[in-house]
Amino acid sequence: MLALGAGFPGWAQTGADNPAAEARAAKSWEYGPFVNWGTGVADRSDYKFFWGGFQAGKRLTPVIQAGPFSGQFELGIELIPFWQAYTPAAHSVVVPVNGVPTTLGYGGGTFTGVSVEPVVLRWNFATRTKKFEPWFQAAAGSLYTTHKFPPNVLVPKGIPGGTSVFNFTPQGGVGFHYFLKPKRSFDFGLNAEHISSASLGDKNPGVNASIQLQFGYTWWK
Repeated sequence: MLALGAGFPGWAQTGADNPAAEARAAKSWEYGPFVNWGTGVADRSDYKFFWGGFQAGKRLTPVIQAGPFSGQFELGIELIPFWQAYTPAAHSVVVPVNGVPTTLGYGGGTFTGVSVEPVVLRWNFATRTKKFEPWFQAAAGSLYTTHKFPPNVLVPKGIPGGTSVFNFTPQGGVGFHYFLKPKRSFDFGLNAEHISSASLGDKNPGVNASIQLQFGYTWWK
């Protein structure tokens, strides 16, 4: 049975020597910068990603006791003003056109954009440790790139055609806070992200899966 509260031994022992419990008890706000490195998988394994941004979140519930899944719900947001994807350089491909092998130009290179994850749903596990707090999360957002992404066959202007400058970025993953001192933590996340235009372009090849490593520093209030 689920129960609200922080009565399990070790959860409510707040103070400078237990910053994780202090953040839970106060239903704290958190905010800070992060950097992210990622790689595509399967047919996108030659795609690499790097971006930097800012995140903020607010714990909305007291600790919900549910055995090993006991924890606290948090709602957050991520803003990513610097987003880059590194794809193979532009090249030629031979594809059948009306049954005839035809050489076509194919886009590639570095793509730049901005992204926002307006909904980050996170479950922070309540543990007995004083400085370490794991979580799992799901998030959804959008991505705008200055050129259509992912690259595709070139259109007459010499830019990747058939895809879209707008994409969506559903994702899910795990991570943890490690409190360096009261109200300060180092954060690590491991996320699986899907990038798709939802067929806003003529084609929707997308990036079916990528693995993203996120490193951040958080202030708690």
